[in-house]
Amino acid sequence: MIELEGLTKRFGTKTAVDQLSFQVRPGVVTGFLGPNGAGKSTTMRMMLDLDNPTSGTVRIDGRHYRELEEPLKYIGALLDAKAMHGGRSAYNNLLCLAQSNRIPAARVGEVLDLVGLTAVAKKKVKGFSLGMGQRLGIASALLGDPEILMFDEPVNGLDPEGIHWIRNLMKALAAEGRTIFVSSHLMSEMALTADHLIVIGQGKLLADTSMADFIHQNSRSYVRLRSPQRERLRDVLHENGFRPVEAGSGTLEVDGASTEQLGELAAQHHLVLHELSAQRASLEEAFMQMTASAVEYHAHGTDVHGDTGSARQSPRWGESYQGKGA
Repeated sequence: MIELEGLTKRFGTKTAVDQLSFQVRPGVVTGFLGPNGAGKSTTMRMMLDLDNPTSGTVRIDGRHYRELEEPLKYIGALLDAKAMHGGRSAYNNLLCLAQSNRIPAARVGEVLDLVGLTAVAKKKVKGFSLGMGQRLGIASALLGDPEILMFDEPVNGLDPEGIHWIRNLMKALAAEGRTIFVSSHLMSEMALTADHLIVIGQGKLLADTSMADFIHQNSRSYVRLRSPQRERLRDVLHENGFRPVEAGSGTLEVDGASTEQLGELAAQHHLVLHELSAQRASLEEAFMQMTASAVEYHAHGTDVHGDTGSARQSPRWGESYQGKGA
C-alpha cells in the first residue's frame, strides 16, 4: 500500500502539489489522472524519493522509501523509459539494476522474456524504438517482483498488441493482490484498465473514488427513445412526470429514468419504440467536466491554420508544455 499524507511541493512561489492525502490500495488498478501541470509527475517522483517534499509524508507499506534496503523488491516503477544507459545492452542495463538490489541474474532473462525482448537482449538500448524502450522500462519495474508497481504513461509508443498486453498484465498483477498505480493521458485505455481513480488538479485532490462512481457523479446519464409515434410518446412522458428533450433525428432524451421504467410505460400505452437505450458518458467526458476549472492552459479556437494563430500559441490539453511539470 502507498499512503500520502499532506504531501506538498513548492518550487519558489509556485505550489505544484498542495496537501495531497490519499491511499493506493492493493488488489486494484488505481488510475492517476489530472490535466498537464496538475502535479502528477511531481507527486510520483516524491513517492520514489526522487524529489523531496516541502512538507508531508509518503509511506510504502508503512515505511519511507529511503528506509528500503533493496527498494526494487518492494516497489517497481516506470517513470521515464529513456533513463536507461544507451550504450549498454538491454540485458546489461537490467543486470546492473539486479546486482545493485541483490536480485538473482536469472531474473533478468525472465523479465526480458515476459516483455517480449529476448530476441534483442544483447542489442544496445540507444538503437531501440520508443515501444521497445517502453517494454524495457516495464521490465525494469518488474525486475524485483515487487508488490507495488507504479507506471507513468505505460502505453506510450506501444502498438495495439503491446497496449493490450500491458493492460492485461496490470490487471493480472492486481488480481494477485499487488498495488498498481498508473498515470496516463489516454482516457479510453484508462477506462478499460483502472478500477479506482485518483484525480488531481492544480496540485489539489479532486476525486478519490471508483471508476463507476466517478463517471456517474461527473457526467450526465440519460435514456434515448425513438418512436414513429413521437408526439404521443412525448405527451405520455410529460403526463407521467418526465421532461423529454428533443435531440434531433426524431429522438427524445429523458433524464432521471431507467430503460425498464420507460419501456414499461411505452408498453402500457401501446407505443412502438424503435430505440430504447441507456446513454452514459465516457471517462473522458466525465474527466473534462470535473477538471474544466483546473486546466492551466487552454487553446483558443479550433482552426490551427487561421490568421490569429491562437491554437499555435496556447498548449492544448494533452500536450506537454516546455518548462512546466506534468
